[in-house]
Amino acid sequence: MTAPLDDAETARWTAWKRANEAVDAAVAREIHSASGLSVPDFSILSRLIENGGGRMPQHELGLLLDWQRARLSRQLSRMAERALVSRADSPGGRRVVLATDTGRSALAAARTAHARAVREALLAHAGADRETFWAAVDAIAEAVPGPRQNE
Repeated sequence: MTAPLDDAETARWTAWKRANEAVDAAVAREIHSASGLSVPDFSILSRLIENGGGRMPQHELGLLLDWQRARLSRQLSRMAERALVSRADSPGGRRVVLATDTGRSALAAARTAHARAVREALLAHAGADRETFWAAVDAIAEAVPGPRQNE
């Protein structure tokens, strides 16, 4: 049986969670402030435009995001109501998601805010031993199965 975390391990785990939450919140605030996009909006538009040139089968988009079909469908419906994306049937019967001009403009504004927030909330705090820190982060990320996120 595995022993519970000791006090030092618990403190590191708590610090990791707080740091992750702080960075995520800072990035979400900046993206929303600059573009009106939520993090899920940003995730969808990023994949759609950067991986699909602005057009992608809905099923493929779901795989890239590692989202359940219902979650993706609900989010796309909300985004379509705001004219960020549209959906159409393809000749093969599959739904295709298209980035609109509004969605492309919003993503362009969000990209700048995203970069600024990542630099300020995360990269600026990596410290003097940043190579060791980033090697550990990379090792953790490589051990995670599933699609690679590019946000």
